[in-house]
Amino acid sequence: MQKLMPKRVEKTFQGSKKTKIKVIHGPNLNLLGQRQINIYGTTTLAEINKRMHAIAQSKNVSISFFQSNSEGELVDCIQQSFKADGIIINAAAYTHTSIAIRDALLSVAVPFVEVHLSNIKKREKFRKHSYLSDVALKVVMGLGAQSYYRGLCDLIAHLT
Repeated sequence: MQKLMPKRVEKTFQGSKKTKIKVIHGPNLNLLGQRQINIYGTTTLAEINKRMHAIAQSKNVSISFFQSNSEGELVDCIQQSFKADGIIINAAAYTHTSIAIRDALLSVAVPFVEVHLSNIKKREKFRKHSYLSDVALKVVMGLGAQSYYRGLCDLIAHLT
C-alpha cells in the first residue's frame, strides 16, 4: 500500500522591494557651509545628507551617498549604480563640462534628478549650459539645500 504524502503548498510572498537611491555629490561640495556662503548657504554637506537620510527613511527608501572632487571617481560611482532605482546628482562644476558623466548616466539607464543649490541659469554665462539637464528626469535648482530635498521627494514619487 502506497502512503500518500500531503501535497506541500508553498506560498511565496512578494514583499515590496526597498527602493534604492544613490546620491552623488560633485567637486567642492565637501566645502559647503564654509565656501561662498552668499551663493551656497551655510548648510553643510553632512547636514544635507542627514536630512535626506531622514526623508528616505520616512518613506522606507534605502539611500547612500558619495562625494568626490574627481571626475573619474564620479564616473566610476555612476557605473556602479546599476542596482540603484534612481540617482540624485549634483555634478557641480562638471555639470557644465563633463560629457563623461553624461555618458555614464546614459549607460546605466537609471532615472536621475539633477540638483543645484544655486540657480545656474542666473549665474555666469559658462554655467548656464548643463550637459545633464536634457537627459534628466527632472532638474531642481536655486532652492539651496531644499533643492536636494525636493529632488529626492520627486524621485521617490516617480519610483513608487
